[in-house]
Amino acid sequence: MKPDTAMDTPTAFAKTPATRPVPTGPPAAPVRGFWGPFNAPITDWRGQRVWLIGASSGIGAATASALHARGAQVLVSARKTEPLQTFAAAHPGQNGNAAQAWPLDVTDAGAVAAAAQAILAQGPLDMVLYCAGHYNEMRASSMDLHDLRQHLAINYTGALNVLHAVLPAMTERGNGHVSLISSVAGFRGLPKGLAYGPTKAALTNLAETLYLDLQPLGLNVSVVHPGFVQTPLTAQNQFNMPALITPDEAAQAMIEGWRRGEFDIHYPKRFTRWMKLLRLLPYRAYFPAVRRFTGL
Repeated sequence: MKPDTAMDTPTAFAKTPATRPVPTGPPAAPVRGFWGPFNAPITDWRGQRVWLIGASSGIGAATASALHARGAQVLVSARKTEPLQTFAAAHPGQNGNAAQAWPLDVTDAGAVAAAAQAILAQGPLDMVLYCAGHYNEMRASSMDLHDLRQHLAINYTGALNVLHAVLPAMTERGNGHVSLISSVAGFRGLPKGLAYGPTKAALTNLAETLYLDLQPLGLNVSVVHPGFVQTPLTAQNQFNMPALITPDEAAQAMIEGWRRGEFDIHYPKRFTRWMKLLRLLPYRAYFPAVRRFTGL
C-alpha cells in the first residue's frame, strides 16, 4: 500500500508554532494502591500535543475534533491527504494549538520515522493515539493471503512502526501517554474474523506488555476496546450491529477513560461487558454459544 502523497516534505501542511504552551496535565505516576488509577488522569487538555494516526475519518477524526475543542493541539495522520487538509482548515487555533495535517502510510516505516522526527522537532508529544485500521470479513474457507497480510501490516505492524519512532523521545522525557485502539473482536475467535480479530488480539497483548515495561519509566499506556461504531469500516457489515454508537460517542467514552486514568477503555459497556463475560467461558461452552448467537 502506497501513501497518497510522499513524505519528502512532511511539513507541507504544517507550520511550526513559535512557542508551545506548558502542558497543564499531571506527570505520570506509579499506581498507588490496588484500586488506584492505572495511569495519570488527564483532566485538562490545554497545551497538550496529541498525534492521532488514522484520523481521516471515524473514531480518529471524532477524537481529534473533541480534543481540539478542549484546547489540545492535534496532529492528524492518515494515507489520504484531502481529509486531513480539510480537518486542519476546520480546526484553527490560538496559542499554538492549530491542528496540523501529516499525511503518511503507516506501513512505510521510513515515512513514519520522518513524520515523527519532524513532529518531535516542534516539541514533545503528550499523547500518541494509534487508531489506524483495516477490516474485511474473512472465513477460513475463503482465505485471502494478501488481505490477511494487509490487516497485519496496518492494524499491528503499523503500530510497531509508530512506537519505534516515538518511544525513544517519550522515554527520555519520562512522560507521555500511548493509547492503542484494539477491539472486542480481539477478545476471542469469532466467525468471519479470521483476518481482523487476530491483529486486534495482538494489539491488546502489545498494550499490556507496553504498560508493564513503560509504566515504571513514567509513561502511561492504555488500550481501547470499542464495540460497534458507525465508521467506514463497519459500514460493510451486513448484519444488525448491537449497541451501535456514533464516532462522537466513542470519542467521549475515550476521553472519559483517560480522565479516569483507565488502562482498559471499553465502550459501550452495555455491549462490551457481555463480550468480556464470553472471555471467561470454557471452550465447550464458548463455541456452541457463539454459533448460536451468530448463526454461523
